[in-house]
Amino acid sequence: MGLWRERDGRRLHVKSKLMGESLVSRSFMESMTVAPQRRFFPDVDIIKIGGQSICDRGVKALPSIIEEIVANKNDHKMLITTGGGTRSRHIYSIGLELGMPTGIIAKFGSSISEQNALLVSTMLSPSGGIKIGHDEVIKLSTYFAQGCIPVMHGMPPYDYFAIPAKRWRVPVHRTDVGTIILADLIGARSCIYIKDEKGLYTDDPKKNPEAEFVSIINATELLARDFDDLIIERPCLEILQNSEVINSIQIINGLEKGNITRALKGEHVGTIILKG
Repeated sequence: MGLWRERDGRRLHVKSKLMGESLVSRSFMESMTVAPQRRFFPDVDIIKIGGQSICDRGVKALPSIIEEIVANKNDHKMLITTGGGTRSRHIYSIGLELGMPTGIIAKFGSSISEQNALLVSTMLSPSGGIKIGHDEVIKLSTYFAQGCIPVMHGMPPYDYFAIPAKRWRVPVHRTDVGTIILADLIGARSCIYIKDEKGLYTDDPKKNPEAEFVSIINATELLARDFDDLIIERPCLEILQNSEVINSIQIINGLEKGNITRALKGEHVGTIILKG
């Protein structure tokens, strides 16, 4: 990129394709040719451990999941994220009752998610588990070279700048969203969500025994079907559609032994949601 000076000589500009553009023009953005998005860590699997579905179950769920993650350590590079769970819902409720804005409620949720990251990393610590922050993504190669299993809280760092939703002040971009954003950021090999259900259903199977299991579906169809409830946060589907490097996400039941291993091997276990 060269330098360009205005005719009166008073101002110097960096000449580029974006010079003088508003960055909101649809026609300009569609005409812009850019390099394909680089995948920095295409050999890393991102695994989200659910908060309410897994962490809140404590000894009934976590030890076996930790054991299976450790068993796969030598064959797979894994970056773990954590949800907030029941405690985050509790503080959300209090925040809503007290009239707190979305940004404050998001900050509450982030602290709970981080508590679970500390919990999971501590359990993994004998096998190289280490809690990391969002700004340490650039250090992942060093952690993997040292045999670590990095654990990060899943809440995206919008915090005080969380985007308000229509008629709803609980942030819609929570730990599921943070996980797929992270997968897109690093160009991960896979993005796996560990829940306490087989996968996606047409409704919450805990509340509706007639709910039907969905083995595979694309994001466009899932959005069009507009289920009342989903096992993952809705914005994940739009992020998947817009990603240049993530082609699918997978939802598995971590309470069934072996599912994590099978998913890491690329097997179709649980639900796969495809881009498109």
